[in-house]
Amino acid sequence: MSNNKKNSHYSPLRQARKEKGLSQKELAELIGTTDVMVSRWENGRHPGPYFLRQLSEFFDKTPAELGLVQTQPLSRSPRIWNVPITRNPFFTGRQALLDLLYERLSTTGKAAPTQPQALYGLGGVGKTQTAAEYVFLYGNEYAHVFWIRAASRDTLIADYVELAHLLELPEKDAQEQQQVIAEVKRWLAENEGWLLILDNADDLLLAQEFLPSQHHGYILFTTRAQATDNIAANIEVEQLTPADGSLLLLRWTRRLGKFARLEQALAADLAAAERIVHEMAGLPLAIIQAASYIEETRCNLDDYLHRYETQRKELLARHSYLLFDYPDSVAATWALSFQQIKEQSPAAAGLLYLCAFLAPDAIPEELLAQGAAELGPNLEFVADDSSQLNKALELLQRYSLIRRELPARTLSIHRLVQVVLKDSLDQATQRLWAERTVRAVNAAFPKTDYGTDNTHHYYLPHVQECATLITQYQLSFPEAAQLLFQAGAFLYYHGFHPQSQALHEQALAIRQQILGPEHPDVAESLNRLAILARNRGDYSQAQEFHQQALIIREKTLGPVHEATAESLNNLSVLYRSLGKYEQAEPLVQRALKVRKKLLGSEHPETLITLLNLANLYADQRKYEQAEQLLQQTLSTAERVLEPEHPLIAHNLSLLAKLSYEQGKSERAEALWKQSLALLEKKFGLEHPTVAERLNGLATIAFAQGHYLKAKSLCEKALAIAEKILGTEHLDTLTYREHLNKIVSQKVAKQDDEDDHPVPPQR
Repeated sequence: MSNNKKNSHYSPLRQARKEKGLSQKELAELIGTTDVMVSRWENGRHPGPYFLRQLSEFFDKTPAELGLVQTQPLSRSPRIWNVPITRNPFFTGRQALLDLLYERLSTTGKAAPTQPQALYGLGGVGKTQTAAEYVFLYGNEYAHVFWIRAASRDTLIADYVELAHLLELPEKDAQEQQQVIAEVKRWLAENEGWLLILDNADDLLLAQEFLPSQHHGYILFTTRAQATDNIAANIEVEQLTPADGSLLLLRWTRRLGKFARLEQALAADLAAAERIVHEMAGLPLAIIQAASYIEETRCNLDDYLHRYETQRKELLARHSYLLFDYPDSVAATWALSFQQIKEQSPAAAGLLYLCAFLAPDAIPEELLAQGAAELGPNLEFVADDSSQLNKALELLQRYSLIRRELPARTLSIHRLVQVVLKDSLDQATQRLWAERTVRAVNAAFPKTDYGTDNTHHYYLPHVQECATLITQYQLSFPEAAQLLFQAGAFLYYHGFHPQSQALHEQALAIRQQILGPEHPDVAESLNRLAILARNRGDYSQAQEFHQQALIIREKTLGPVHEATAESLNNLSVLYRSLGKYEQAEPLVQRALKVRKKLLGSEHPETLITLLNLANLYADQRKYEQAEQLLQQTLSTAERVLEPEHPLIAHNLSLLAKLSYEQGKSERAEALWKQSLALLEKKFGLEHPTVAERLNGLATIAFAQGHYLKAKSLCEKALAIAEKILGTEHLDTLTYREHLNKIVSQKVAKQDDEDDHPVPPQR
């Protein structure tokens, strides 16, 4: 008896698996199932025909040798299985999704069979293939498996009539189709344990008409509709991960065997596959379409990438004879949706075009409302009627062409949908929507103070897209330049100087082209570029741009104007940086006089001018005059500005520098720490001004002999500068030189702060 019990637990399949050194999970991943199913097979449950073949091929053994032969016929009644799709041997990923489906559609009684499930997502994302894979994995657990095409009323009726014949219902040949449908619904209500897949059920209310009100079976929809209106529980099918997409492509193109893992791929093949998957934005249909083209033409992966760069539209529209279970190409899959949206709602079509020309993620809904007046006649009313905006968005969600994120109130669109939609437009229409997009983003881009409004960050990816559109379509109008300038100013404020420079250069080129070389707006752009040039150490260009801006402003605006005062102040700062103190002082004095007259003595711009004058005195070692001005300005700033205003931090830093130069290290350290705390709170831990304060503290630590502390502070400053400003920026080079000095001095003295602490001061 003990021997029989022992033999009952013997599994040839388990033995074969262990001989290959595989866990149940590893075997499951290789043949495309779950470790739960492998465990069941090893404990006496028999797999279906597909997995019998998979296991036999993998282990090179017959089903009998693996102990998987069905010795007794199933006792259940004749089973119906009308799945029209063949098993995809290259199906990849989705394991978590399949596990969730199994949990919700389980026949073990843990889940209520009356709760339908809905796989939803964009066309081509793999909803039908995922439903089919679920059926092939777990179909044997259901009494019957019915597959119904639910794309329209006609297909639903046709498949229900066919199902009536498969079930041999008495009314299967009735003349009235509704009578046949009613008979099928009655059968579904009276029988249990069946699984019904309603494929492409984009109109869920229509599909619901064909279901009994009560039943004891299991229902799975595939649909593009994101909102199922309580008809079913939603499960989103998303694009493949880069790893799963690459594995799918490499297996399909036979660069990897069916059971091979990604790490077994050649490095060149893997790199090319990752680039293709990136271009296809993880969309399974697009990846398979690319793989089929590669197989048909026998080109290599890099060749496909080169062809895609120049023949993208043709390749995405091309259908392969190898894709017999995929009736349409990527372009064709969405073309009908685009057309239906245009017919149902011109406003929804307009919103879709706008999203196609923006960055694909985190599109602020307020952009749609605030920029609506720039988006043509079909969208002008959206700004005044939020209900119309909601209707348009609901239609787009019905086709899963956009995703709406609440409560963030942002939208996202698949990058490949953008590509296909833009490629479907002629050049004139593309240019029209590119211009409308730039105008809309400019209208919505916040014009408030950069220090108090965080919404600017949400717009930056879309501004970058607009910058690309401006170049691509050669757009030249004032609003385009204004958007580039405003975004450039915001980036500069937050320390992103290289990105700021690119936008300001683009804005300058447009302004010079449409306004002429002597327009005040041109001077405004020249002034910003001059500041950026000075910050990166290009003093020659800085001087040229500052002087040009000053000449334009004095000529067009006059000597007593705030913009003229700005140029006087900034040119003075440049001359001070160059050590040209005699040229710097009269300029800053002129600027101060104008600003006091126009803005008053307590305006932030006036206070900035006073700080620049104090800095000039400090550089000339006129410490008493500098100290007096700095204290006076700090007192005013703390009284009239908010406590975290950057001007206060700048004032404290100048006082710290002045104290250090006078040998007052303790006071300098305290002031720099106070300035650093304000800046970190205002801008975060990674900002050029934060790096500047850290470097100042490193200077003090170094002077006090605290080399490890100085090294740590300087390393932090250098890391920030390299990340934000770039490796060749003047500040980066300065901090790197400072760090080298600290390290060299420490090595030379063989000094370590931990071993040789500085004696406490008495």
